[in-house]
Amino acid sequence: MTVSTVPLTSATVHEAAGRVGALPSSIRPLDPGMRLEAAAFPVRAVPGDNLWFHRAVYAAAPGEVLVVDTGGGHEYGYWGEILAEAAIARGLAGLVIDGGVRDSARLIEMGWPVFAERVCIQGTGKDPDGPGALGEPIQIGGRRIGRGDLIVADADGVVCIPKARIDEVRKLSAEREAAEAGYIERLRAGESTIDIYRLP
Repeated sequence: MTVSTVPLTSATVHEAAGRVGALPSSIRPLDPGMRLEAAAFPVRAVPGDNLWFHRAVYAAAPGEVLVVDTGGGHEYGYWGEILAEAAIARGLAGLVIDGGVRDSARLIEMGWPVFAERVCIQGTGKDPDGPGALGEPIQIGGRRIGRGDLIVADADGVVCIPKARIDEVRKLSAEREAAEAGYIERLRAGESTIDIYRLP
């Protein structure tokens, strides 16, 4: 994956890509200052069970972000301080989960990026025969997420860009950022948004 010298923002990437790739708005950062820009490592977990999370920490490559489909089992605390410490030791970039996490105050103190559908204390099991998967495509909110897809996440939300479009979308995002910087200069010079956007 090409490394960007300018941090991408979720809203810019979503717009630049043609308004695609947005994950459900219910998936939020534990702290507004958290942000991610990393390659996805998809995880399909078993509802109410976090064994596949433990496996994922050691299957993912350093620098990848775990993106987890909990199969609709939202009301559980799948991830907490211990797993976060393990992930940090492995050099993982962060976590995006369509489900719950706990130890939230500690996770915020640690500063490791966590984007979750909710915070929940409900405990989980560890069924060795549970049918999960690592590194295979998943879907969250109707969005397909494959390994190596680009995840950009910040206070505004989470967006996923297919691996094949990463370079294109980075270029379009940079162009959009440059255009908006120009709009801001024009607004400060006295022009209106009506004129700039040629609105009726």
